[in-house]
Amino acid sequence: MVIKTSRIPRPGETILGGEFHMAAGGKGANQAVAAARAGGDVIFVARVGNDIFGEKAIEGFIHDGIDVRYVFKEPRAASGIALIIVGADGENSIAVASGANANLSTEDIRRAEKEISSAKILLMQLETPLETVRKAAEIAAANKVPVILNPAPARALNARLLRCISILTPNETETEILTNIKIKKTSDMARAAQYLLDKGVQAVLITLGSKGVFAASKTEKAGQIIPAFKVKAVDTTAAGDVFNGALAAALAEGKPLLDAARFANAAAALSVTKLGAQPSAPFRKDIEKLLKSKRSLS
Repeated sequence: MVIKTSRIPRPGETILGGEFHMAAGGKGANQAVAAARAGGDVIFVARVGNDIFGEKAIEGFIHDGIDVRYVFKEPRAASGIALIIVGADGENSIAVASGANANLSTEDIRRAEKEISSAKILLMQLETPLETVRKAAEIAAANKVPVILNPAPARALNARLLRCISILTPNETETEILTNIKIKKTSDMARAAQYLLDKGVQAVLITLGSKGVFAASKTEKAGQIIPAFKVKAVDTTAAGDVFNGALAAALAEGKPLLDAARFANAAAALSVTKLGAQPSAPFRKDIEKLLKSKRSLS
């Protein structure tokens, strides 16, 4: 549920004149929709409440061609919701009530084990229990399925989980939380990426918003910045989710990491030109159009 205001209010302050609208969201859901619209064949494993929000969510997934066999209805909790305030500059402030997301279990993962084991890519984030994320990562890694983990909301990740991760995609703030390294310049990004690579991750993509993404891997340890695309930001909500979904779709097609990251940059850039989470996820034809225009910062 989104309110667009002139600016984000300070603590204790009320701002009048906001514009309200409601749209489908949730990090995992946003990523699934973004991957599907970018051309991916998506199976989504999740929990929603047995309520109107859950019903609408499932309807939306089906509309986008997502396989919802493993979207389970949770009788004990409401669907997860986010309350979002968006300022005129496109920046946002978000409060999340996890609801059914918090009840996604390792048993749910076992039900989808066959699909996870045979997938081309497993994409996850941290709005579900860490034990559940780790179980899915271990199944994928054991079957040589590449794992993308978007560590958001950021929390401590143990070595056992990190060794299962092919690509870690934190933003600057999340990188600082994971590594205790302040990100102020490119050399800081390189040090932080190396720290994570040393923990067992195969590649690190640090998303930098309008500056693009810093990419480093076991084979390209020095790293490099892949520039963003020039657009006018309206709402940055879900830009990171769209990046991850498009990245997964591109890698599943066999694109090299840097090409996939550029594809994902284009998708994320398009997403910030529209208000809302899932409504902002672009379709394949629009991503390819922007890529052909070459309107990057390079």
